[in-house]
Amino acid sequence: MSDALPLEGDAQAAERWAAVFARYPTVVLVANSDAVRIGDLRLRYGPDALFVFFNKVYKVLDTPFDGACLLVARSSRAGANIVYRREVEDVLRLVRGPRFLGICNLRSGRHERFSAPAEFGGAVPVGHLDMAGAMDGFYPSDQVATSGFALALFLVERCAGTRIVLAGFTARRSRRWKLFTDHDWTFEQIVQRLLLREGRIETAGVAGDDLFGAIARRFPDVSRAEVALVSAEVLAERLDGANAAIDDLLRTTRTQRRFADWLRSMKPKTRKARIAERDAAEGRG
Repeated sequence: MSDALPLEGDAQAAERWAAVFARYPTVVLVANSDAVRIGDLRLRYGPDALFVFFNKVYKVLDTPFDGACLLVARSSRAGANIVYRREVEDVLRLVRGPRFLGICNLRSGRHERFSAPAEFGGAVPVGHLDMAGAMDGFYPSDQVATSGFALALFLVERCAGTRIVLAGFTARRSRRWKLFTDHDWTFEQIVQRLLLREGRIETAGVAGDDLFGAIARRFPDVSRAEVALVSAEVLAERLDGANAAIDDLLRTTRTQRRFADWLRSMKPKTRKARIAERDAAEGRG
């Protein structure tokens, strides 16, 4: 990859990034998930695939990756997360192999700020990909898209001839890693399933059961739309029941939560929190 990567304000940035990805027949987006097995993915998709990793790659890599790869560094109000958390070198040591393309500093919310290439240490190529505008009027406005979702959408819309594979995009909490509530995981899974059924993306490993399709095949006189409608009614009833149980749990743990809130209030505010408070005071979104 050329050192002159598209930066903030580059009018042709999207086209130039699309050209980078189009060099590869297959692009594998690797989520930071317990479900990922890098060795299996490399055997399955071969040496010509581009592997895209996100932020804290030590969640999925135990040893340095020597294949073709790109690191996506997500931005926040404080700039790229791995920059303000001083994790750049810890992350790069696992991906900076002979076929490492560089860093894609991505944002998907208008309040998020890019970091300058020099802030990443100056040793690797850095470019910016702005997906904030692409989310306007599409993604739920009170939340922001995950990096993986934003990049997958970019590839679907800009790289029609590229095989797009999602690895580990389960949106499931595990014992090791949590899901952040500033993302709408339900919305992302809906879009992902639709794109999967249309054949515009693939998922690595075994896909989830097609429950609606199985019911429709068993009862051919019942339409798939009717199955979906009844399923939505059942899920709504189950959600109401779950909400009632959650309310009981919240009442039971009220004292513990107040104590936990008090302990958190005693901790020094992070740089990200200070920036958010400053922006709110100045009336910025």
